[in-house]
Amino acid sequence: MAVALGAAGLVVALVVAGVVGVAIAASRPQPQASASPVLPACPAADPVTVGGIVVPRGPVAGFCQAELVNAAQVMNAARSLGIGTHTQAVGVMTAIGESGLRNLDYGDAAGPDSRGLFQQRDNGAWGTLAERMDPYTAALHFFQKAIRVPGWQTMEPTLLAHAVQRNADAGYYAQYWPQAEQIVAALSG
Repeated sequence: MAVALGAAGLVVALVVAGVVGVAIAASRPQPQASASPVLPACPAADPVTVGGIVVPRGPVAGFCQAELVNAAQVMNAARSLGIGTHTQAVGVMTAIGESGLRNLDYGDAAGPDSRGLFQQRDNGAWGTLAERMDPYTAALHFFQKAIRVPGWQTMEPTLLAHAVQRNADAGYYAQYWPQAEQIVAALSG
């Protein structure tokens, strides 16, 4: 009987040790599997040309052709002023931060009268509603203001965007810089 109790006790001890071991392992932080970013499923589309820029179906930096066409309009507005790819990316970054590269016909709590890619306000400084809703013209207004900022060519991208847009957070746009660089590089060929 002592042998039977000993064997039974050993089984109980092993079960308890196993449960404790599992509990300890479960309480430790587990390494996270590296999640691949989920890319949007872009609708089938042939490349389109916008002012000399060939715009693919996408995705590029998480954006599909409809948004990339708007990025091409931003780039073309900058090019018309002789602005290079670095500052073109500042414009694309700003439009990503303001509208996700969508031409919005509504504003938000901070600017219920804001419209377009850059969410420009109806205060006379950004043109008519039609101009604010035209991606090329809205971008042209953005860049015309940007090149009047002292030091604009060497300024940190988020600070240049902030100087033009006057966002509440000067660092807000920085999170969109990598995407903007990818988009401009892809569309520049």
